[in-house]
Amino acid sequence: MAKIGLFFGTQTGNTQTVAELIQKELGGSSVVDLNDISNASTDDFEGYDCIIIGCPTWNIGELQADWEGFYEELDEINFQGKKVAYFGAGDQVGYSDNFQDAIGILEEKISSLGGTTVGHWPRDGYEFNESKALKNGKFVGLAIDEDNQSNLTDSRVKAWVNLLKTQFGI
Repeated sequence: MAKIGLFFGTQTGNTQTVAELIQKELGGSSVVDLNDISNASTDDFEGYDCIIIGCPTWNIGELQADWEGFYEELDEINFQGKKVAYFGAGDQVGYSDNFQDAIGILEEKISSLGGTTVGHWPRDGYEFNESKALKNGKFVGLAIDEDNQSNLTDSRVKAWVNLLKTQFGI
């Protein structure tokens, strides 16, 4: 089985914590390589057929700083034939007009470069106004809200990882 590459950016540590939970649920470091995007290069994406992208929405609907800095470099990566899942951290109460926008921005770009999105997540259980991460009534990936629903993070991660196992074929 090919390893999964999980690439994340974090500002407060929440996204890294969720990345570590996902890694653990998928079987640990023998299955998932964690890559902090602040230290990653475009070459780091090459060895993976299955990729997980983690990015919090920052400020008002923006990418986290390290992802913002890496965004243009995504054009140099061949995502053809790669399955890509997304998860993000956001605040649906304080920023209800752009909840989870960052994963929507990244998913749109990576899909345009040939990546196949997997791991869509239902919008049920969230209260917000708008999100660039919504497509066909679902989030493009796992939506985490540590500010308002931290009690649901573990169960959401477990359910999403079970979905990914099927969609990644592991």
